Amino acid sequence: MAKISLSPRIRKSPYFEATERHGAAAYSVYNKMYLPVGYGDAEKEFDALCNAVTLWDVAVQRIVEISGPDALKFTNMLTPRDLTKCKVGQCKYVLITDQYGGILNDPVLLRIAEDKFWLSRGDSDILMWAKGVAVNSGLNVTIGEPDVAAMQIQGPKSLDVVKSLFGQAAENLKYYDFMEGQIAGNDVILARTGWSAERGYEVYLRGTENGVKVWDTIMEAGQPFGMIPSVPNRIRRIEAGILDYSVDMDESNNPFEIGLDRLVHLDGDDFIGKEALTKIKTEGVTQKLVGLNVEGAPLAYNEYKWPAKTEGGTSIGALTSVVWSPRLSANIGMAMVDIAYTDLGTEFIIETVEGLRKATVVEKPFVDPNKKLARA
Repeated sequence: MAKISLSPRIRKSPYFEATERHGAAAYSVYNKMYLPVGYGDAEKEFDALCNAVTLWDVAVQRIVEISGPDALKFTNMLTPRDLTKCKVGQCKYVLITDQYGGILNDPVLLRIAEDKFWLSRGDSDILMWAKGVAVNSGLNVTIGEPDVAAMQIQGPKSLDVVKSLFGQAAENLKYYDFMEGQIAGNDVILARTGWSAERGYEVYLRGTENGVKVWDTIMEAGQPFGMIPSVPNRIRRIEAGILDYSVDMDESNNPFEIGLDRLVHLDGDDFIGKEALTKIKTEGVTQKLVGLNVEGAPLAYNEYKWPAKTEGGTSIGALTSVVWSPRLSANIGMAMVDIAYTDLGTEFIIETVEGLRKATVVEKPFVDPNKKLARA
């Protein structure tokens, strides 16, 4: 397979040197940065995530900072989720929608101060979107990208690691709250969030010149608990029904199609896309994202969307994600299909790279639907 050459146009993470030293086997490009996508043994990484603890370089989660006297009003305008009750020290999972109700991104929001918000974004141009919206908004806000780089400490033993780094305060941290602290003399924010559906934390390093030192300090603290370097895990995120922006959804989709109605507060303040989403809710959707079991031998992760069809060959949508789950001994995935094919137990055909496979609509998440592991 052809390789991506290094270029000054694509930024290296402040942890890049450490990931190479630990044997990162491959990288992708995400938010114009290099993202490690594996260390050579996917099953070992999955096992460590589910049974021990892992450290991820996710500096690609570039931060959009919104500050100023009108920061709350402006940020509330970007998302259908009502932020008026979001307190300083809290995180929220939010959707950013356009004027048609399309999803532009699904960041984790942190309220850093009364007049400052961070959007820890997925792969997108949300920084440019926010800057553009601000130009003619008439609101007093400053939009920018601070010198911040994220890591994730994920797995059931993540609490042991953060306690050794931050003390008792880390144990008292509630799900989707954050605290400020230091690692190796460097200021960080520790958030009880993550992309694994296991117990986990995100570390936001404020000022990135000592990124490798901070990485090494975390790895050292994690050694007694079996910590290994890892990457955002495809198996675990699909088991958990966690959506991947631009894979399972994009700006052509609205929140109702992907089952995130709970993040749309139509009774709150005005936001971009409110009129469109009100109409969509009233009229209903014509397609929806469903969970699937796909029969047969283990499938490799799909590199593009695979067509979904009826037995007679009529196109009804596409599979967005699929992976073999060793825990479930099954191919599990998600598909965006016509609303008539979304009932549990419905069967149709997926055109995989290995031939036609029968798929059945099932409940998602596939594992731990009540998030007991993440909230433990």
